[in-house]
Amino acid sequence: MFDIRPLTPAIGAEIAGIDLNRDLGADAYAGLADALHTHQVLFFRDQDISARRQRDFAAGFGELQRFPFGEPPEADLPEVMVLATDGDGPKVSNADIWHSDATFLARPPMGTMLRAVSLPPLGGDTLWADMESAYTALSAPMRALLDGLTAEHDVTKSRSHRGGDTQALPPVVHPVVRTHPVTGRRCLYVNRIFTTRIVELDERENELLLPYLFDHVTRPEFQVRFTWRPGDIALWDNRGTQHYAVYDYRGPRVMHRIVIEGDEPR
Repeated sequence: MFDIRPLTPAIGAEIAGIDLNRDLGADAYAGLADALHTHQVLFFRDQDISARRQRDFAAGFGELQRFPFGEPPEADLPEVMVLATDGDGPKVSNADIWHSDATFLARPPMGTMLRAVSLPPLGGDTLWADMESAYTALSAPMRALLDGLTAEHDVTKSRSHRGGDTQALPPVVHPVVRTHPVTGRRCLYVNRIFTTRIVELDERENELLLPYLFDHVTRPEFQVRFTWRPGDIALWDNRGTQHYAVYDYRGPRVMHRIVIEGDEPR
């Protein structure tokens, strides 16, 4: 059907022998979903597909979420969001901060699909980190402290999300450690962009603990790094990963992003 080539012991696999211009059957989608649950981020190299075909491929993994920020490449493709940055101009995005997508939503995305449309000649890699590994690497007393705590996530903490209707998105509270609804894995679920505080702790305790957790997830042994080529696609499980887009390039970088509807973290 296709080949799965793991990239690191913790996270990431390349999927080979698959043409995403062709319709995939139920068995192929089930196999890819299993691979996603195992490796958490899948890479599809050199896929010459349209935004419409990307949308149709992503829809095989679940209902697509119409993200409240950003613009589509075509009016009849509202599920697709254009991410266009210019390394020659001022930095306007905060994608180069470790985060999970849209944890400010009551139901954050299950997954995200990103396709490289136009790339600078050098740079612009993306890294992903495994939050199960981040959780299990903590000491037993620290895991015991975090289990059962909750944290507030607020869209207004992000400078990249202020163009939409943020008043319709009040802060939400999620577990500090969530359980993956399919695998049962325990995953650290706080991130530097959207998490404002741990609800059960006082201000001083938050000032000490949150920065430690934000830094902890950046350890190299939790990570995979991907160098993009035009047409490459990454699909990741947003429930158990964080990612970081390296802002080290010059010239335009255009990506098409699709998010897949998720559930309430528990």
